[in-house]
Amino acid sequence: MEIIIITGLSGSGKSCVADILEDAGYFCVDNLPPGLIPKFVEVCKDNSEIEKIALVTDIRGGSMFLSLPERLKELREQGYRVRLLYTDAEPEIIKKRFNETRRRHPLTDLAKGDLDKAVAAENEILASLKQSADLYIDTGGIGVSRLKEHVLELLEHDFSAAMTITCMSFGFKHGNIGSGQTDLLFDVRFLPNPFYEDELKEKTGLDAQVRDFVMNSDCTKTLIAKLSDLLDFMVPEYVREGKSRLTIAFGCTGGRHRSVALAEYFRDRLSDKGYSAATLHKNI
Repeated sequence: MEIIIITGLSGSGKSCVADILEDAGYFCVDNLPPGLIPKFVEVCKDNSEIEKIALVTDIRGGSMFLSLPERLKELREQGYRVRLLYTDAEPEIIKKRFNETRRRHPLTDLAKGDLDKAVAAENEILASLKQSADLYIDTGGIGVSRLKEHVLELLEHDFSAAMTITCMSFGFKHGNIGSGQTDLLFDVRFLPNPFYEDELKEKTGLDAQVRDFVMNSDCTKTLIAKLSDLLDFMVPEYVREGKSRLTIAFGCTGGRHRSVALAEYFRDRLSDKGYSAATLHKNI
């Protein structure tokens, strides 16, 4: 089981990194005291569904946080592959983030309300962890998409696996798909319609006879070639941009024949290219 422990300065983006890892398939928990980490790992070890976890622990844990080096040593001695990921940023950037969000620094009381002293004190407390970290990210001046790319590069993660693609079918006669439900929408009502074939009317695009009827059309073959070129260009660009979910909708009249066959075809094609792809048939 792969274990990533995320720590670093308050306001340096630990929660953002955890969100990125969660989208990449990690089981994530925020603000877990170090003393509970070995117990949590032990519970996850017996769950076959959990192969990699990412845990955030930081100065919010107070004096309990100081035991983190000891807990890391304990896990490694037990044979676990544990990596410490440290997030950082320049003090001026940290202070600007706290001022903009109006959030309270965890060491505010210790610093008697002085943000400069709170940031300096945390830097001092975390100095040894920063030096011993396996992975290091300076989040200053990095946008969310670049941060995602950087995190996945550090972990040598397959970028394509970090995005989930849904190929959706629907029927226009049931109403248009809203802009919030899809990223790309293709109207395929111009393709030959199996609805007008008596032996196919009651079947769906999941049936081989309907699929063959739709796919063997010269018009469909041309459409598939052109859409394949388009998606081969666009999908990798979406991945590089940091998009974690992509919905591609295909619409026909009733949402039972042509759109279903096309959604199934492109789900299979994207899966063959290594993407995590699924289908959603709204009106079948």
